[in-house]
Amino acid sequence: MTIPDEKFYHAQITRRVDFGPDLWMFRICSGGEFSFVPGQYATLGVEHAGKRIERPYSIASSPAEDEVEFFFELVPEGALTPLLHTMQPGDQLLMRKVPKGRFSLDTQNGRTNHLLISTVTGVAPFVSYVRTLYKDWKEGQFDGSHKLFLLNGASRPWEFGYREELSQFDKELPWFKYVPTVSRPWDHEDWGGEIGRADDILRKYADHWELEPSNTVAYLCGHPEMIEHSKAILKRRGFTDKGAIKEEVYWVPAK
Repeated sequence: MTIPDEKFYHAQITRRVDFGPDLWMFRICSGGEFSFVPGQYATLGVEHAGKRIERPYSIASSPAEDEVEFFFELVPEGALTPLLHTMQPGDQLLMRKVPKGRFSLDTQNGRTNHLLISTVTGVAPFVSYVRTLYKDWKEGQFDGSHKLFLLNGASRPWEFGYREELSQFDKELPWFKYVPTVSRPWDHEDWGGEIGRADDILRKYADHWELEPSNTVAYLCGHPEMIEHSKAILKRRGFTDKGAIKEEVYWVPAK
């Protein structure tokens, strides 16, 4: 089956990092011009058994980086992640030349606080936000007037693919706060951080950081159940205006 090259790059995997048995990161050389805004996603594809299988994945890298980075979770019955999970540096995959999505940081509506709530791989667009603003901050292009507050939920500590990097940003940057939280701590006695799902600790940290509907935009990314719970909590807190909550649902749950 021939693939029309005008829509796709034959991208190459340059690096792989495994965070656990079913979580990993790829860095990919697109092989051509690929301009995106932090928060957007790329459509990746593989030719398999005479068919082209494609899925969208949020981008974790900043637009300034030479390669495009993705954070994957293996879905055993999934159409594409089982194929991606077998791939190694040097392997090629298809990548659509045009990114998509509107899950970008909204800095134009007068609100200067950005509450970012994610589960596992849903942290990817937020990593892109922070890396991009960090570069701008270092180069004097960003004055720190917009502040980012990230709640990152996972079942187990090893599911935080970017905890080290984000914790370092939290220490270094006056405009960024990062709180990882684990919902199954009983298997991990050495875990000293927050306990519960991201939506369980949402009220506590919204109060602690003084995040009100008048000064905050909320961004929800990842598990659809977390998104529904968080939206309900935020709406009860007054986040009801158009644009007060942005969401990126990673899959639609079966009825």
